[in-house]
Amino acid sequence: MILVTGGTGLVGSHLLYNLISNNETVKVIYRKPNKLENVKNVFSCYTDNYEELFNKIEWFQTDLLDIPLLSEAFQDITYVYHCAAFVSFEPNKFDTLRTTNIEGTANIVNLCLSNNIKKLCHVSSIATLGSTLNNLPISEDTIWNPEEDNNVYAISKYGAEMEVWRATQEGLDVVIVNPGVILGPGIWKYGTGSLFKKAHKEFKHYTSGTVALIDVDDVINIMIDLLNSDIKNERFVLVAENWTYKQFLQSLAVSVNSKKPKKEAKPWLLNMAWKLDWLKNILTGKRRQLTKHLTVSLASKTHYSNQKIKSALNYDFKAIETSIKAIGATYLKQV
Repeated sequence: MILVTGGTGLVGSHLLYNLISNNETVKVIYRKPNKLENVKNVFSCYTDNYEELFNKIEWFQTDLLDIPLLSEAFQDITYVYHCAAFVSFEPNKFDTLRTTNIEGTANIVNLCLSNNIKKLCHVSSIATLGSTLNNLPISEDTIWNPEEDNNVYAISKYGAEMEVWRATQEGLDVVIVNPGVILGPGIWKYGTGSLFKKAHKEFKHYTSGTVALIDVDDVINIMIDLLNSDIKNERFVLVAENWTYKQFLQSLAVSVNSKKPKKEAKPWLLNMAWKLDWLKNILTGKRRQLTKHLTVSLASKTHYSNQKIKSALNYDFKAIETSIKAIGATYLKQV
């Protein structure tokens, strides 16, 4: 039996659809019953028979910090996909990021070890990769620099990776994937799905930076191929294409029949925007939408190499333009 954590998220729900469609026996850890609707929404993007597929899943309610219940969830499990994570770039969320992403991952790998799990696939992020000099492409060999001004999400995901690498020294076979920005349909309220919703309402500006993109189908196909392969104790950058934010936001707009953003948000405007957002958070308590680290990222020009995974699996990625058009069309049908 396969165990999936984070099954109600974008990657997890698409992974479930693939596994269940291929008659795998799957148990899924989830925290909140209301998030189960995400899975049905994703399934409905691909089939009218989504209720029947959904009911084939064994659902197990707990969280990554409840070790007694987690121990029960690991009964009869052979393989694990660890997709669960808390995503936030807000500095005041660091405690939650640390406990969920680092301590939660430590609990998962410890239970994998104690239950003799054959292999673990851990979903990390390109946020854990270091930076390069002279704008060279970032790869699996790029070294993380703890002295840099890293954002809180990246720090927590790097800590999670360290727990997974520790497990390899204790005998657990693992593969780690480091995806870029993952695009997929079905969850429109938050995550990258919300970008299609925002594009429909019209983006006014684009930024000068670049963004590393990949379709969710590519992510899960690679995860499944890696778990079923002889490859172990390796990590892989998962990025199909590196785009400018201008190209990305304008393509999003076209996909939902909206107007393209035509003005660039200059660095001074971004700098003012994150400070105003910080002040709004102080005065109203509303969650941060823009942080200093995020504004730096939006204006940064970085490129990621996908040569390692292409060589390892002889893999061809789906074209991002094709992905965005298809996801945009699905959005217009569902909302």
